[in-house]
Amino acid sequence: MIKYIGSKRTLVPTLVEVIGGLPNARSVIDLFSGTSRVGLGLKAAGMRVISNDLNTYAATLSRCYVAADRADHDDAAEQLAALSALPGKPGYFTKTFCEESRYFQPRNGARVDAIRDAIEAMTLTTERKAVLLVSLMEAADRVDSTTGVQMAYLKQWAPRASRDLTLRMPALLPQATAGKGESHQLDALKAAETLSADVAYLDPPYNQHKYLGNYHIWETLMRWDAPEAYGIARKRIDCRQRKSPFNSRRFAVDALKQVVKTIDARHLVVSFSDEGYIPRPQMEALLSERGEVTVLVNDFRRYVGARIGIYSPDGEKVGKISHLRNKEFIYVVRGR
Repeated sequence: MIKYIGSKRTLVPTLVEVIGGLPNARSVIDLFSGTSRVGLGLKAAGMRVISNDLNTYAATLSRCYVAADRADHDDAAEQLAALSALPGKPGYFTKTFCEESRYFQPRNGARVDAIRDAIEAMTLTTERKAVLLVSLMEAADRVDSTTGVQMAYLKQWAPRASRDLTLRMPALLPQATAGKGESHQLDALKAAETLSADVAYLDPPYNQHKYLGNYHIWETLMRWDAPEAYGIARKRIDCRQRKSPFNSRRFAVDALKQVVKTIDARHLVVSFSDEGYIPRPQMEALLSERGEVTVLVNDFRRYVGARIGIYSPDGEKVGKISHLRNKEFIYVVRGR
């Protein structure tokens, strides 16, 4: 899996236990699927997972890990071996992310260009293309030079950036006992109106930080659309244009209320941080209209960027660390 701020890696066992313990919980909507870590854990537990995320990189991850089943892709390893043997050929990726910025060593950027062009030229099913693309995304993630987000790159090369890019077969799971998973790429409000399951798991953005901006390189790698880029970080131009109500202090509460009101699921499980726009009392009141609310609290360290981000690009200390730990609330709503 790729490095990801807000990843629920450490919470997956708890979430699987909580969701699996709800009455008649066989299917789950993962409305903001991100890296699909939670969806993968639920699938491994036998539940049918219906993933959704508007970002293309996240939808690609869910097509690979939630929708694709191991038995259908045994021969993908042969395709990955052929792709790995391709010589590098510098293109948009190398120019934008290795020369105009410094996220990757140019030799690895050239290999990304060559492999991605080859995948685009192949005739593939949607699931198989996702498996190959995820292998490439994860390979690039293992040789990047960031703190884990793509808002900036490190002043000095990270040691991992000197390694050679290597494709690996994604660790696909067999089909879940409750049925084949699904992957959707819809706006969350639209998905809430159209998807249906026993449980809805909601992990919305907490504040103003947009996942599209944090992972714009993966969005470009998956879309392969050579967008206009801006700034030192060389972000996609649509990072300026695409807005979500969940990233707005003014609109986040109403957006979540609409999701909670319309989503077709008996039970709800919601992850939210104490750094988010919606404080615990307000969240409990909002969710209580759907049923009895129980809250689990988890304490965890903030991501590495929050601990080193008080220095200027020249190494000058420009601020103080406000806090090093956060609380993650898991709100469990048993439907009436």
